[in-house]
Amino acid sequence: MGRAYEVRKAAIAKKGAVKTKIYSKFGRELYICAKNGGTNPEANLALKHLVEKAKKAQVPADIIKRNIDKAGNSGGENYTFYRYEGFGVGGCGVIVDCLSDNVNRTVTEVKNSFTKTGGKLGVDGSVAHSFEHLSIVGVKGYQEEKLLELLLTANIDVKDIEVEEEGELVVYAAANELFKIKKVIEDIDPEIEFTIDEQAMLPLTYIELTNDSEIKMFEKMLDMLEECDDVQKIYHNIKY
Repeated sequence: MGRAYEVRKAAIAKKGAVKTKIYSKFGRELYICAKNGGTNPEANLALKHLVEKAKKAQVPADIIKRNIDKAGNSGGENYTFYRYEGFGVGGCGVIVDCLSDNVNRTVTEVKNSFTKTGGKLGVDGSVAHSFEHLSIVGVKGYQEEKLLELLLTANIDVKDIEVEEEGELVVYAAANELFKIKKVIEDIDPEIEFTIDEQAMLPLTYIELTNDSEIKMFEKMLDMLEECDDVQKIYHNIKY
């Protein structure tokens, strides 16, 4: 099973969280995206993409609209992006992306999630160098050679294409190519439904936990991080 599985596993974990937390996380992302790039999704491709993702996650339309409208008003919250890198059980690498209006609260909650489960925070760059920032796009109904030719003709920096189950093709490309990949495919097939469209930090190598106690401790750390309202995304290199 390819790297796309790791991306989906993270998505599945989010679905298990309380809905209100999912709504809150999307709400912050929508607000920041609209605040920085404008409230019109047709002019702000990042916002358009985020709205699509929120709808797929069944975020209510009124929550989507309310956060975009709020970004168009003067004042409002001042969220800042923070990335924390650390090490969990077995020496695994973990990256935690946050949006916060109170850095002291955020760093305390993230640090506690590591230290109370046998891990520790690292310095900037201590983990990120072992990950690759990529765009991941999944589609069905295409032949691998034809899809690769289509993307290369559009001068897209394709890193790899993997064939997954049921004929799904998963494209891995440079992180800044996500919207371009989708547009190229949509221009050919406007009704296409993407099975996956993400930007993610994927590990270059994996660590496998075989000890049950370590697995439980690692999962406890993930649960603690997911419970932090400021945490938006979690990446790790555990394979189990």
